[in-house]
Formats: sequence, C-alpha cells, structure tokens
Amino acid sequence: MGFKKFFGLLLVGLLCGRTAAAPPEIPPPDIDAPAWILVDHDSGQILAGRNSDKPLAPASLTKLMTAYVLFGQLKTGKFQLDDKIAIGPKAAKTSGARLFLRPGTTASAEELLKGMIVVSANDAAIALAEHAATNVANFVMEMNVTARALELRQTVFVNVTGHDEKGHASTAHDLARLTSALIRDFPEYYKWFAQKEFTYRDITQYNHNALLWRDPSVDGVKTGQTRSAGYCLSASANHDGMRLIATVLGARDESAWVSAGQKLLEHGFRHFETRLLYAADVPALRVRLWMGNQSMLPLGIRHNLYLTLPRGWHEKLHARLVVKETLSAPVQQGQVMGTLALELDRKPYAEYPLVALQEVGMGNIFQRTIDRVQLWLQ
Repeated sequence: MGFKKFFGLLLVGLLCGRTAAAPPEIPPPDIDAPAWILVDHDSGQILAGRNSDKPLAPASLTKLMTAYVLFGQLKTGKFQLDDKIAIGPKAAKTSGARLFLRPGTTASAEELLKGMIVVSANDAAIALAEHAATNVANFVMEMNVTARALELRQTVFVNVTGHDEKGHASTAHDLARLTSALIRDFPEYYKWFAQKEFTYRDITQYNHNALLWRDPSVDGVKTGQTRSAGYCLSASANHDGMRLIATVLGARDESAWVSAGQKLLEHGFRHFETRLLYAADVPALRVRLWMGNQSMLPLGIRHNLYLTLPRGWHEKLHARLVVKETLSAPVQQGQVMGTLALELDRKPYAEYPLVALQEVGMGNIFQRTIDRVQLWLQ
C-alpha cells in the first residue's frame, strides 16, 4: 500500500470518544540541511522530517518525474526501448551533466534513459521529451498532470532537467512520494537507479549517488545540484524486507547530502519496524450471509495494510474485526461490511474498512425460504 493509498485509508485519531494511542516520539538525527524527510515506502508513514512541505528548487530530482512519465509511455507502448531517437539542436546544446550528444545523430531510447538516470544527462532528458511529446513544453504539461494524479500538491514543473527556473519547485515530501510511486509502479526499470556507471560512445561516467558505494542496502535513486537548489538527494534502501526513502533538499555540499541520507536511513532501520498486518484480497474472516446464492461471505481489506511502529511496539498491537450482526444479499464486491479496528497498548489507534471480497447475488426462492426460517428460529 505505502504512499499508494495509505493517506486516504489510515484514520488515526479518536475512536469511541477515547484518547488515541501514540507511540513514543523518537528524536531524529541531526541533519545539516534545510528540508528533509524519512518515509517508510510500504506503509507511507513519515518517520521524521523538517520543513518537508516547504517548496524549494528540486534540481535534478526533477528527472524522477521525467523518468516516471517516460516509463508510463513505455508501458503503454507509445515508444520502445530500441527506438532510435533523433538528437535535435536543443538537446545537443543544453548545459550541465551530459552524454555529449551530437545533433543529427541518433541514440536508442534505452541508452538515453540510462544516461538520464545514471549520470543525470540533461541532453538525454530533452531528447527523450521531444521524442515522447513532440516538444519539451508538451512533455512538461504531462509531468504536471501526472503530479496532480499522484497528489504532489506543492509541485510545479517548468522543465524536464531541473535547471533553475522561476516557478520550478517541489517539496521533500512530494519528492519522497514520487520516489515511492516510481519504485512501486515501475520495478522493472527502477533497477537502473542502482547502476553505478554508464558508458556511451566510449565515455564512462559515474553515478553521483555515493551511497550506492557506501551502503549495500541502498539501491537508488537520484541526486541533483544547482546554484539555487543546493545539493539534493532522494535515496532508498531495503533492509530485511523494510524499505525506507530519505529525501534531502538544499544541503550545502556533497558531503552534507551523503551524511544526511545515511543518517536518516540508519535512524529508520535502527528504531522502526514495518510489518504486513493484512494482505489485500485475502480473507480476514468469513461471515454468515443470508438470502444469497452462497451462505458465507469473505471479508478483507482493499489494499495491503502495512504498519510502521517503533521497535517492540508491534507486540502491543491488537485487532478487532467488527461486522453488522445480520448481513443479507445482494452484496457487491468492495462493499463496506464492517470495520477493522486496531488498538495499541489497549487504546484505539486506527480504523480501516472491511469490504466484501466477492460479489454475491440473491439466492433462489428455496435458499431464501430456508434462510427466513433459520432467522425466525433464531
């Protein structure tokens, strides 16, 4: 579930008029950057942060969205990895990190994607955008539409590279959500973000994400740096089945972004634990259903329910499954039939809807007659 549906599903607050439980607050590490956030990928829970919703220049973290849109077009077949893409003058003359593309030549879509991801090549990003949407302006429009669909509420893109430009901004929170969506929706391409080097036309360049060399649990994702943005990083690591995302904006230099990313990831793995409590579409219980063409109805939750708590606190978690006393057909798949209530340390913590996992129609007259008799006898 993660960022995917967590924020719309989790209702932490007051249940039955009682004070909700709250795990102890764990002080975050000292991070030398103006804005940052640490998030669990699967539960979507924010484990630590500062100024995480403040709009700032995102530098080349912009290319996370450029890649997301391009991956979506690959999935729909709008273009293929082996497509030969013509290099235009705008791509060839762009500044910053480059593959040193030459106008009038061609390169494969896969080469350009890897160049954009691994070495943050601006010329590759522009060539891909022009190929995918006729021109860069059209592609930027698609980036902003996708940002709204992913509920990146304070993100506005003006270009595909991350160059400093008025109005081009995002937040640590939004960029962490985008990172999580990219990992979730395109695992087949996400592996490219772990690639440490890339060679194009006999020129080998190296990934700027130093955490790929320092920490074997880190498998991505992107760095960026401009005069206005400072040094930016969104890093993800997977340790013992728990995936964390640390996003840092505005660090003063490369050493500061590396230190910040490593401190945040180590803090998360040391102090927190994420568990899958209930799997999507797997029955949590089966209940008696009256007047239907079947007598038992499986109930469960719509999305995988992951919960991140301080280490040791999962043992204080208890679940109650509350269902109406009498349930009758017809029932639509996904119809809310009850509540999964979580208690933490014997206090209310969160509620989730229990839904029907399959559709059940009305029974025939014989089935309904038997059920009416049984209900009357009760």
